[in-house]
Amino acid sequence: MKDQQISSQVIGVDLGGSAIKLGRYDALGNCHQSLTVPTPQPATPEAVCLALLDAIAQMSQNVPSIQGIGIGLPGPVDASGRISQIAINLKNWQNVPLADWIEAKTGLSVVMANDANCAGLGEAWLGAGQRFKNLILLTLGTGVGGAIILNGELFVGPQGTAGELGLITLNFDGPVCNSGNQGSLEQYASVQAIRRETGLEPAELAAKAKLGDTKAIEYWQQYGRRLGAGLASLIYILTPEAIILGGGISAGAELFLPSTIAEIERRVLASSRVGLELLIAELGNQAGAIGAAKLAFDSLVFKH
Repeated sequence: MKDQQISSQVIGVDLGGSAIKLGRYDALGNCHQSLTVPTPQPATPEAVCLALLDAIAQMSQNVPSIQGIGIGLPGPVDASGRISQIAINLKNWQNVPLADWIEAKTGLSVVMANDANCAGLGEAWLGAGQRFKNLILLTLGTGVGGAIILNGELFVGPQGTAGELGLITLNFDGPVCNSGNQGSLEQYASVQAIRRETGLEPAELAAKAKLGDTKAIEYWQQYGRRLGAGLASLIYILTPEAIILGGGISAGAELFLPSTIAEIERRVLASSRVGLELLIAELGNQAGAIGAAKLAFDSLVFKH
């Protein structure tokens, strides 16, 4: 069995607005090759498909053991993992049957998912979530993305759109969100929120706090409380064993995590958070490609 696991490989793809990251993995999570290529500009479906096919061809040259391809995309994917419904920062993406296109040209099985879902799968497989069957991942970046892993499996709901954890309501009358919601968690926990409220980038604000700037320290404490309040709702609904925080803002976690934990302890009944761990993601910007590879392996197992 082990020989078979090592001999069978897949390609994981993380398709972003500026770069496409690819990795070739075996079923034990060993990376045999990685490649990053620029995302074509403008990033139309046709241009991206050609760039992807070229990169996949480079990765699969003289490697007969590749069984499938997983692709993470910046936006919702249909429940079957075939159609990219919308992709943020990519041009003219509306219901693009990318999986069919790539399958037709490569002859390999292709499955797709939202990039935050892939990051969650990656962390659950090889990162901070390995010890848990039930966890949530929150990516604190330009927006706030999320992933739900229940009983070891990615939960995406009947339409493939579940797990938009950053879009839960935090403040009834808060700033308007791209989703149409108002005062969503994303409006208080994202890079855009920090810029809007302080005029600074998160890294600048973190540096100020570390140098003892009182206002910066207070801002991060408030950030932690807001995040804790948002997480409280998610904990009551999902009672995860672990919450993993990823994305660029998580690099400054020591500045806000104590107040996040205090807020959770204040708001959430002890019975709903027994043994709960708050952890920082471990895979960095490789999480998406790793999770896309796991998606491909899971899909192959399911098919067989």
